[in-house]
Amino acid sequence: MKPKVYLETTIPSYLVSRPSRDLIVAAHQQITKDWWLNRRQDFRLFISQFVINESAAGDKDLSRERMLLLQGVPQLEVVDEVTRLARALIAQGAVPPEAATDAAHIAVATVHRMDFLMTWNCTHIANAVMISKIEGVCQAHGYACPVICTPEELMEG
Repeated sequence: MKPKVYLETTIPSYLVSRPSRDLIVAAHQQITKDWWLNRRQDFRLFISQFVINESAAGDKDLSRERMLLLQGVPQLEVVDEVTRLARALIAQGAVPPEAATDAAHIAVATVHRMDFLMTWNCTHIANAVMISKIEGVCQAHGYACPVICTPEELMEG
């Protein structure tokens, strides 16, 4: 069975965004497009209502492209356990209060037992310092945290 990947909002955002002048962001955009074209078929992809809400915001043309891109991607339900875990991630200092939606992304992926949570959010999610805290909170609540990674980390070879 194919591994399950939760796509956090930065993934569809990077797929449809205009090329950045920032070399690092431009590289991330290209890596994301390469992964989408060459590797996504090797995984089962999932999103949540949080991804839908964030993708629908902003520039109308880019929002429309993000929404088209996400059509057909199964949406994970935001059950009570997700809310409880997201609150715990914040309360226990794994994610700052101003990043409540980031905590929700982590909680959705964790509660629904995703193998991977793919993101370019290296401030509050794919952050080496925070990952151990995030994993600790998830484990304390009886969950195995998915592997938090970028598209680059799921490229073959």
